[in-house]
Amino acid sequence: METKYITLTKENIDAEHICCAFSDKKCSEGYELKKAWLKKEFDNGYVFRRLDARAKVFMEYVPAEKAWIPVDAPGYLMINCFWVSGQYKGNGHAKALLKAAMDDAVAQGKSGLATVVGTKKFHFMSDTKWLLRQGFETIETLPNGFSLLVLKIDAAAQNPSFKECVKSGECEEKEGLVVYYTNRCPFTDYYVNGSLWLLAQENNIPLKIIKLETMEQAQASPSPATIFSVFYNGKFVTTDMSICVKSRFTKIFL
Repeated sequence: METKYITLTKENIDAEHICCAFSDKKCSEGYELKKAWLKKEFDNGYVFRRLDARAKVFMEYVPAEKAWIPVDAPGYLMINCFWVSGQYKGNGHAKALLKAAMDDAVAQGKSGLATVVGTKKFHFMSDTKWLLRQGFETIETLPNGFSLLVLKIDAAAQNPSFKECVKSGECEEKEGLVVYYTNRCPFTDYYVNGSLWLLAQENNIPLKIIKLETMEQAQASPSPATIFSVFYNGKFVTTDMSICVKSRFTKIFL
């Protein structure tokens, strides 16, 4: 049987799931916020392509100039979330989704694909080693563990680069916890404004929550991981949302 992938649009998104949190009732509000975010971003050339199944098998990408990521990559497509999970691994889905993105880049006359990952694997970010095996190259790395990868179509194209706002690895607030997040993920709203807020209150740790509401704000963020990034006393800590769970929070901050 032929494997079928579908591309979400303004016309079909209300009837289709978005892979993450579709059965997680506590994140239902975040799920709708992500769908609303996607509807707006479709006007910027945003693509959400997934396996036609009740599964977490999908890729999201957008012309890099319109990406909610602090990277300068004119002429590239920027890969955002890219997941193949659980039983669906090892069946060629990741390669098929990557090829479809590359075909789009060729059709649009782009220089290639770009993406931000952890230099070592970061939570909620693509698999760095796998991407390197597919021919991506590391163009730039940051001291706090992020890497910028590209897969070029035009070998002579200018390399992308991180924006200056992320190069120090620090945020402006130097006291307590600072969290930056967006509606790019259906889980963030519940965990940031619910459990993380409560944990900070219970342990008397100052917490500042900064929601990035526009593309311009996201492109000026101090972290390349605009889905969810935590800073503590000005220093970047993690992209891992499990920090919003008591056992993990306690281990790191207490």
